[in-house]
Amino acid sequence: MTARLDVIHAGTVSPGVSSTVSVIRSGAAVIVVDPGMVADRSLILDGLAGVNVEPTAVTDIVVSHHHPDHTMNIALFPEDARVHDHWAIYRRDSWINRAAEGFSVADGVTLIETPGHTPQDITTLVQTEAGVAALTHLWGFEGAESDGRATDIDALHAGRRRVAEIAQLIVPGHGAPFRVTPDIPL
Repeated sequence: MTARLDVIHAGTVSPGVSSTVSVIRSGAAVIVVDPGMVADRSLILDGLAGVNVEPTAVTDIVVSHHHPDHTMNIALFPEDARVHDHWAIYRRDSWINRAAEGFSVADGVTLIETPGHTPQDITTLVQTEAGVAALTHLWGFEGAESDGRATDIDALHAGRRRVAEIAQLIVPGHGAPFRVTPDIPL
């Protein structure tokens, strides 16, 4: 099964810091990835409206890691939505431990563990009609040679190589999507 992926806000690192925010639709699942810092919350809400998604329809939220620039606006969504991170699913007062590696959030939407930026980073893989998209902080933006804030640079580059073998499209943590090509920095 393929899922629909829409990037509703391409993040930035200057001026200001904002995360790339995406919406994935697969069957009954409506998944928001990295609803973090933005200059104004309307950028997220208007982005959702632009792809015909009501905030109340969101069933799942995925955070690539726990930095505020990727988590700040989780509360825009229903308290009943499941929140996914590197080791658990949270819903209301429920905390369900599980490894992220290989976890299926919905048909065509899988999490993998990709430490490097932080030890707890995960990547969301989305099977789309155009191929596999990887929503990840392994790249901050297109052309990023490395990551000055990485906690484990060797793991970061190993994760990049792994993801480049799987995906055709990268949705980076702080920028517009870009295609996987032989010359992307690994």
